Amino acid sequence: MKNISFQVIALACSMFWLSNCQQQPQQDQTAASATPTQADLVQRGQYLVNMLGCDDCHTPKNMTPQGPAPDMTRRFMGHPAAEPFAMDQAKKDMITSQFVAIFSPSMTAVAGPWGVSFAANISPDDTGIGNWTEAQFMKAIREGKSKGLDGTRPLLPPMPWQMYRNMTDEDLKSVFAYLKTMKPVQNVVPQPLTM
Repeated sequence: MKNISFQVIALACSMFWLSNCQQQPQQDQTAASATPTQADLVQRGQYLVNMLGCDDCHTPKNMTPQGPAPDMTRRFMGHPAAEPFAMDQAKKDMITSQFVAIFSPSMTAVAGPWGVSFAANISPDDTGIGNWTEAQFMKAIREGKSKGLDGTRPLLPPMPWQMYRNMTDEDLKSVFAYLKTMKPVQNVVPQPLTM
């Protein structure tokens, strides 16, 4: 009888030990999958950048028979420094039209009641976000601060940072990770103009 009781206890202990050993790797795998890899962030960032339409403002357009198309050789360079968008002409266009805002030919600058804003260079060049930290990028989007720095001007229309700031931290980190993998494009974007 003692022999059978000992065997039952030994069997129960063995089963308990085996079940705990089997559960531990599963818990470790779950914890590991909860932390995305850099490749995961970049892949998610690519999806988000395309879905959010970042090319709509930050990539200069070429006119085609089907309408404006992003010039992917200048992807994310913002408003081309060499493309003039004169304040005087923008004012005339706004006064003589029924429009609230006027876009530049490349669709990377907009004149409106706030003045003229130029789409930022968000390529990883030093003239873009090349020197930015992830924290700066998140501050720019969350708080609408130029270059993600305290004491700087606010981000101007039509940048929809007020909507983008509701993205999760992981999504913002993913967008930043993806942008950092893009081709750097040297382009110093002009400073905004006031009306």
